[in-house]
Amino acid sequence: MNQIKLSLIALMAMGSVAYAGGDINPMTNYETEDIKMAEEAYVQNYVEPVVEAPVVAETPKPVEEINPNGFYAGLGISAAQYKTNCACPDNSKSGTDKTAGVMARVGYDFNKYVGVEARGMRTNWKADGGTVKHAGVFVKPMLPVTDSTNVYGLVGVAKTTTQGSLQSTDATGAALGAGVEVDLSEDRAKEGRYGREFDGKGDQEKGLGVFMDYERLVVKSGSPDLDAVSAGVTYDF
Repeated sequence: MNQIKLSLIALMAMGSVAYAGGDINPMTNYETEDIKMAEEAYVQNYVEPVVEAPVVAETPKPVEEINPNGFYAGLGISAAQYKTNCACPDNSKSGTDKTAGVMARVGYDFNKYVGVEARGMRTNWKADGGTVKHAGVFVKPMLPVTDSTNVYGLVGVAKTTTQGSLQSTDATGAALGAGVEVDLSEDRAKEGRYGREFDGKGDQEKGLGVFMDYERLVVKSGSPDLDAVSAGVTYDF
């Protein structure tokens, strides 16, 4: 009976504690800290994203193929000497004549080493009443010796006629010559690609120049000695 009373008293005591707001199982310190941390707001720092500007690739410009204009033209004066090789009974047909006149040349340089040229000459100032007419087509080998100077040769076929008191000549045959050219212009490379590295020589020349050359007008056995020295200006297109 006493045990029953003690049990009832204990139950009543527990009920009164619960009614009064008592905590039967008190929370520990670490459990309280966990609850506080869970209730606090988590603030995350905002990191602004880095936006990289788009890289725009430039469209490559087309490379222009440059084909130099190898044409040139020239005008000058010529001094010619005509010496007969005639064992003529009439000595009046033998002798030497010196005349002067004008000459013209046009040509095309394929590169700085070879070209072709057509030239003509006519003397009209007479010392002994004679005139010389000469026209031919030549292969023109060239050799640059400086940036502005080159020497050249002439190997071709020409027709030459003479008129006057000395032995007349009307011959078609080989003709030979040699000369030197000097470029007076300042050659500059254009924007583009050349067939060879730009050097301003031969077909790459452009502008004014001067020349001087010697030519044996007729190279033929038994023919008179016909020689000419010419000098003048050229223009490379």
